[in-house]
Amino acid sequence: MYVAMNRFQVVKGEERAFEEVWLGRDIYLNDVSGFIEFHLVRGPADDAHTLYATHTIWASETAFRDWTRSDAFRAAHKNAGDHKHLYAGPPVFEGFEVLQTVKPS
Repeated sequence: MYVAMNRFQVVKGEERAFEEVWLGRDIYLNDVSGFIEFHLVRGPADDAHTLYATHTIWASETAFRDWTRSDAFRAAHKNAGDHKHLYAGPPVFEGFEVLQTVKPS
């Protein structure tokens, strides 16, 4: 498996607007081959920004890379630039190969 993560620093006071954008958008993932799961998470805040992240779980890095080259990806990100004022900088991408998964027995 592969975890694709983007971290976002959201300008203090813009958290609600950011969450409305993300929670109200179509992410075009449900029919994408290799897609397993998506999470939007809120993290700690400081005086300047609140940290958010998206975690997307994929069957493989190849499945994720295929998604980034797809029409579905372009559709999901077509209006991404409309909300730059919400961010304290560009998103930071990190990708991880899953080495171990532990589930309750």
